Amino acid sequence: MRKFTTAAAAFAGLALTAALPATSARAADITGAGATFPFPIYAKWAEAYKAASGIGLNYQSIGSGGGIRQIRAKTVDFGASDAPVKGEELTRDGMIQFPMVMGGVVPALNVQGVGQRGLKLTGPLLAEIFLGDVKKWNDPKIVALNPGVTLPDATINVVYRSDGSGTTFVWTEYLSLVSDAWKSKIGTNTSVQWPVGVGGRGNEGVSGTVRQIANSIGYVEYAYAKQNNLSYALVQNAAGQFPVPDDKSFQAAANGANWESQPGFGISLNNQRSPEAWPIVSATFILMYAKPADPARSQAALKFFDWAFANGDKLALDLEYVPLPDPVKAKVRASWKGMTDAAGKPIF
Repeated sequence: MRKFTTAAAAFAGLALTAALPATSARAADITGAGATFPFPIYAKWAEAYKAASGIGLNYQSIGSGGGIRQIRAKTVDFGASDAPVKGEELTRDGMIQFPMVMGGVVPALNVQGVGQRGLKLTGPLLAEIFLGDVKKWNDPKIVALNPGVTLPDATINVVYRSDGSGTTFVWTEYLSLVSDAWKSKIGTNTSVQWPVGVGGRGNEGVSGTVRQIANSIGYVEYAYAKQNNLSYALVQNAAGQFPVPDDKSFQAAANGANWESQPGFGISLNNQRSPEAWPIVSATFILMYAKPADPARSQAALKFFDWAFANGDKLALDLEYVPLPDPVKAKVRASWKGMTDAAGKPIF
């Protein structure tokens, strides 16, 4: 299996077809743009789908904000965002939204003397670090959580996303849930005014910056941390436990979720109360027009997503993502009936 490595990450902002066997672009190829979070699995699905169907996928990993802008500008067949678009905006824009896959966000570390997952942190403490209130790795609050770990007397270097980012939305929503100070001073958004730190563009940029800067901490989608051999902290969940980030703890956050409680399935999976749940979990979403200007191209995109639901679960798990539960997939497929041509005929 081809892993999404640091070297490959450098090309994540390019058209996804650049990572596939060289072919000439064709009208039948699908176009999309947006979130960097799902790029590795979209690339793997696209590779397998092209082998099965002959149809390629040109996906630009430019961040959730860019994906929303491009689908609104109608320059792509679909946009991708980790931050769900609100129901009133979907209605205004004439779009539908649905989740494709799930994953977790982790605090990535490059701290002297700390192993791959050798540090424990709480949500409120993470908020204090990213607010700049906790400044040293050997701060008594961190030391108290990590008996037996030798922490350096070194300044904490915060790394954040510099672009509009669904991963930032997930991260800042979590911090807002666990810290009143964060909620009142910074809040939740795809882009915020960071009190401290340096920025990196995309999950790739944050991963690379954490690797380069000693004693740093950032936040990235778990697949990037795992496949780029980054250390990460274990985060205390709402039940007081420190679960390991993996498919089981991500799935635990999704179990029992009421996916239809928000328009476009736009629910939050952050800070769920299950003892097994990783506390920072999100689905990643697709945006398409309910009445597309080119129904045939939208139909081709839906065929790709349908294929991924039917055939892509193992590929997702191999890359540290979590497939949607089968009942949720069924609900998503049912939502596609709301996509019609100019005559009102469903396109899928």
